[in-house]
Amino acid sequence: MPKPGSSVVVSGVLVLLVAALSVVPPSSSDLDNGKQQLVVYCAHDATHAESVIRRFETQTGILVDVRFDEEANKSLGLTNLLIAEKEKPRCDVFWNNQTLGTIRLMAEDVLQPYISINADRIPDNFRNEAGYWTGFAARLRVYIVNTDNMSATVNDVAAVLDDGSLRRVAIAQPLFGTTLSHYSVLMDQWGMERLKQWQSSIHERGIREVRGNSMTKDLVAEGVCDIGFTDTDDAFAAIDADKPVDMLPVRLESGRTICLPNSVALIKNCPHPAAAKKFIDFLLSAESELQMANSPSRQIPLGPVDELQLSPALLQLQKWAADGVSLEGAASVNRQVLDWLTTEYTGR
Repeated sequence: MPKPGSSVVVSGVLVLLVAALSVVPPSSSDLDNGKQQLVVYCAHDATHAESVIRRFETQTGILVDVRFDEEANKSLGLTNLLIAEKEKPRCDVFWNNQTLGTIRLMAEDVLQPYISINADRIPDNFRNEAGYWTGFAARLRVYIVNTDNMSATVNDVAAVLDDGSLRRVAIAQPLFGTTLSHYSVLMDQWGMERLKQWQSSIHERGIREVRGNSMTKDLVAEGVCDIGFTDTDDAFAAIDADKPVDMLPVRLESGRTICLPNSVALIKNCPHPAAAKKFIDFLLSAESELQMANSPSRQIPLGPVDELQLSPALLQLQKWAADGVSLEGAASVNRQVLDWLTTEYTGR
């Protein structure tokens, strides 16, 4: 995998479809009242999160009632649900698959600080100093490149993105997911006027907008497009399927990458605070980061782990993730970006 250099910025991430989520509490009928209990709202994919949660149950004897939301806007949906439940919280811990929504919850007074015994494993730019949230197990925004069609080098990718037609370049609609987060990072770096100009330019040049990162990955993997903006977990799905693809990090003009950690936070006035803190400690451990790194989604460890248990590809991604830009600024403008994009795409 080629060593990255400074290159173009692009794409976006997060979402704003304020989905109508039921405020029905998670079912507790299967929980043994004789044991400690814990309620977790989880936006990470159930396929990958279940094994982590079950390992926690086995190690601690604490039974976890977990609420997943499988919609495309699941991160935002659970964020809105937690805001709706703020006066009578049912959830103890929010495991978000992104960070911007978690920072929003801090501003909405939904969270309470907790500095985990494992928090100091995580670099300062991936956690809140006061302990309101802590990042772990990240994804990166990347360019996925079809290597049958072109070379996966910084210069070649930049040449395509900087000039001429983008008809063989794919990107997800920025109304949700990590593409919305990406746009929020660009807004923080550039300001709204330049972001609007860039959006107009890529549309005029014919960029192919699709419904999500997975579809972007598929278009590049099948050779329909040469380059796509996606995340590392989607790129690995194509690599595991023996598709002719490689990836390069999206780098900002500052040289920083767009690293999007999972995040974990303690809910204010939650019903089971002691069990919640144990779960947060567990998620932020080296063991949990390694488990998620070695899952098919290849989440990138942010703290120190046994490098002998990581593939060469993940060791490279760790280096790219270490250059991740702080997300606090992006979180502060995320709502403004979402409002603009909603008007752009829906006319509302």
